[in-house]
Parts: sequence; C-alpha cells; structure tokens
Amino acid sequence: MHHLLIVGAGQGGTEVLHAFQRSPLLTVIGVVDSNEQAAGIKLAKRGQIRVETTWTAFQGTDIDFIIDATGEQGVLEQLIQFFPQAAVLPGEFVRVLLERLAEKERMLEAIIYCTSEAISVADQAGETMLINPAYTRMTGYTEQDVIGKPASADIGMQESVHLRVLETGENVRDARMKIGQDRRDIIVNAAPVVVDGQVRGSVGVIRDISEMKALAKELKAARQKIRTLEAKYTFDDIIAESEPMRFVVDQAKLAATMPVNVLIRGESGTGKELFAHAIHAASDRKYEQFVRVNCAAIAPSLLESELFGYEEGAFSGARRGGKRGYFEEAHGGSLFLDEIGELPLDVQAKLLRVLQENEVVRVGGTKAIPVDVRIIAATNANLEQKIITGEFREDLYYRINRLPIHIPALRERPDDLSPLSTHLLRKLNQSYGRTVERISEDAFEAIRKQTWKGNVRELENVIGRALIFTDKAERVLRKGHLQLVVPTTPKRSERPKKEIKHLSDEMSYVEEQLIREALEAVNGNKTEAAKQLGISLRALYYKVERFNIQC
Repeated sequence: MHHLLIVGAGQGGTEVLHAFQRSPLLTVIGVVDSNEQAAGIKLAKRGQIRVETTWTAFQGTDIDFIIDATGEQGVLEQLIQFFPQAAVLPGEFVRVLLERLAEKERMLEAIIYCTSEAISVADQAGETMLINPAYTRMTGYTEQDVIGKPASADIGMQESVHLRVLETGENVRDARMKIGQDRRDIIVNAAPVVVDGQVRGSVGVIRDISEMKALAKELKAARQKIRTLEAKYTFDDIIAESEPMRFVVDQAKLAATMPVNVLIRGESGTGKELFAHAIHAASDRKYEQFVRVNCAAIAPSLLESELFGYEEGAFSGARRGGKRGYFEEAHGGSLFLDEIGELPLDVQAKLLRVLQENEVVRVGGTKAIPVDVRIIAATNANLEQKIITGEFREDLYYRINRLPIHIPALRERPDDLSPLSTHLLRKLNQSYGRTVERISEDAFEAIRKQTWKGNVRELENVIGRALIFTDKAERVLRKGHLQLVVPTTPKRSERPKKEIKHLSDEMSYVEEQLIREALEAVNGNKTEAAKQLGISLRALYYKVERFNIQC
C-alpha cells in the first residue's frame, strides 16, 4: 500500500482527501495545514488521520506521494527538497487527474446503478463502501444502513462472503445465504479487487432466488397434483379384440357410469390398475383426484395412519400439525386400493366404517371428517377363501363387491396376443431406442404357444428383452430374438386318501401343499415363490408361519 501526504487542507486539499480517503490504492497518512479549522483538517480528524501544522513533522516518515494543495508559490520546490524520496505532485495536476477519475467513477457508478443485479463493494478492512439501488430494493437496506459498516451488517450471524474473499484472495461462487429484513434467499458471487498483487477489496453480485424457489415449489406441487389428479390411462389404451376382453371392457365402462364401488379381480399382470385408471377417467369424477394405494407395499403398522391420516402427537415422530390420509386426499375423486386382500383385519374394520359412514377419524383424533370417495379395489387373491380362513371380513367383501369385474388371463384370450404384441413393440421401441417395425410370423407362432403365467406383464418383459438383443439397424423381431421358456408341469406328490373333511380344511390342505411345492421348486427363495404363486411376499410369510413350514 502506498502512503500519501496531503499538504493544504483548503477546498482543494479537502477534495483530494475525499477522493483518496477510502482508496484501495493509497493510504492517506497525514494532512498538513497551518489553519487548524480548515475543512480538510476537520475531515482528517473525523477519519482518525494524523494532522500537523507543518510538513516538517513528517520528516523520516515513509511517504511515497505528496500532493501540494496549498496553491502557494514555492511550496512545491520546498517539498521536493525536503522529501527527495517521495513523488511530489502539484495540486493542479491532481485536480485534473481527479476530474478524470471522477468522470470514470461516474461512468462506473452509472453502470453499477443501472444494473438489475444487486452489487455491494467492500474495502480491504471489510467495510461496505458501495451499494447500488438494486441492492436496496432487494434487501431493504439503504446506504445509511451499511456504508462504512462491517460487510456482515446485512447478514447477521452468517459468514460474510466479502470477508472470505479478503482472507483467501479467491473467488466465491454460488454461496447460498439469507439477507435483508425478510430473510430473502440469495446466491452470491464475489471476487477480490487485486492491486499490485495485494487484495484491496471485494465485489459481490447478489441474485435473489426466493421467488425462483417459490416458483419451483409451486411447479413441484403442480406436477405432484397432476400426477395425483390425472389417471394415466383410458379405455382407448386397453387392447380388447377378443370376445372375453370386449365383454370385460363393456362391464368396466358400465361401472364408470355407476356411483358404486368396484372390485377388479384377475391374476397378477392382467392389467387391473389399467382398468382402474380407465374407470376413473370415464367417470364423472375424472376431474377430481385419483389416488393409488398398494396395500401390500405399506407396512401394516403404517397402513392405518396412511389411509385415514393422523393428528399431531398421535405417535412418536408424527408430523407437526398432523397429516391428511389417502381418503382425505381422494375427497371428491377415486381411491384405488390395489391388493386389498392384504389389508390387516383391524384396518379392514376401519375401512368398513368409512364406507358405511362416509367419514374418517384420524389416528389420535376424535373428530369425524366427511369424505366423498369412490373405491376401486383390486386383488389377485381368493377373497372367498380368505373369508373362510378368517383373513378377510365378509361384510367388507360385500361392500366392495357391488360391481365385480374379472379380467381374464392372457392365455384365455389368445386373439389379443397379436395386437398386444404389436402395441408393446411400438411402446418399447421408444424406450430402448429401436426401430423394429414388425414381429415375424415364426416369432408370433412361438408367442402363441406360451401359457403366459405372468400375463401381459410377462409378455412385455419378453418383448422388451428381445428388443435389447436386436441390432439398431434391424427392422424385424424374429423368433431367435425371443427368450422363451418351455413350460413344464411340476410333479406333485400324490395326496393320500382321506375321509371327507370340512371344505375349509380341504382348501387349507391344498394351499399348504402348493406353498411347500413352490418353495421346494425354488430352493426356499420366498421372493420367487411368492411371485410364482401370485401372492405378495407378506402373505407368503404369513402362510409359512401359519402352516409351520420349515424352509
């Protein structure tokens, strides 16, 4: 840092002091004037700058520049002789220089002041020396609030970006902070002002992202609402050329027009959720919410609170203010309960009450909340058997089974295999970046011979896997691309002859044997066994424990 001595504290000397008092280039070490009441002397005292009545008092002081602002003849020559090591400049020269500097400063300020981005500048001591109007608009702080004060005055206890720049001499990028009286969210980019290899200050550019965050939050909420409100599929998405399937679609279209609960039955992979979407989309509730719940995918301990909601403090970890359940979310619309057969009995009892009373009571609450919800349930389980074994409430069964729809297995509608395969080919082409135009006849023949235990889901898997192994240039999906497994019938141990028993005992025996055989066939892999049996993993664990099957 260069040291500057100002001789003369009249109008000219005061202007020089004003210009260089906060300069990052020079440090004013003293002001000299015989008149102790001169304006420049008073200004220097306020800035805690040394003042003297004669320049000889600075003999031996490290001085780089001296400005003669006295306007008196002969003073310049005396200063040159007394301070041979310093560069002595006449006041007139400095005045012209200051005018040019002032002109450039005005241009720089005009640029800074007209920009829409908030800017603040700190000196090397970490005090704010400049802000622009955009800064005031963003933060609410005026020049009087921050100029000459520490650069942290506007951010409270947060780390000052300016101070970090001054300490490290490095740029700071995308620093997230809160600023102003209303704690706006901002991003700050700051850079050091370097002169002669020394950091003399810091310049910060501030962007307000609070509105951006609010818009992003609104967009996220809108997307979530769209995902919740809109059913993904309509009846146009259902391939139904076979007679059995056309009959089911007609049934489902009728269900869409009726204000009754619907139970969709069918094996895993037949498209039960597809039908649920289509029924909602064709109903008079189509502009209201469509909420999907997989009853087997939620832990039993959470099902009640997820379905019916909970009040604040209902249990450890409950959200402040409580939480709406799926029934409240679906108010006015449709609630799709997939795998309803996996609901625990206590939740079944509460569900029955909701269907009877059209109101819910949150967990931990006492207030009944009215709800208007149309239930579309789905299951691949044998509910009638579950009623016999006490796993499903009979009264709930009759409540949800007002309009039953049974989707046939893929093996029961061979006429749909060709159009389904073509539809899936077009869909998966887009997913895998392929341009396969058709399926060869020998491939179709192989597809028709399969039993398709996994139904449409299995067919989609086979075609998707085949596309992965095709070359990007190929246009025809051939039999060689397909990876089909020839179905085999597992051998069953012959059941010993017994006397006729109660039907429930007989069905339990058959169920136990099937589970044992499935587990044996997959070497005890419960996940694979559940998949092969067409039941949820949770249901399999329950039955293994019930029948005391060791595996």
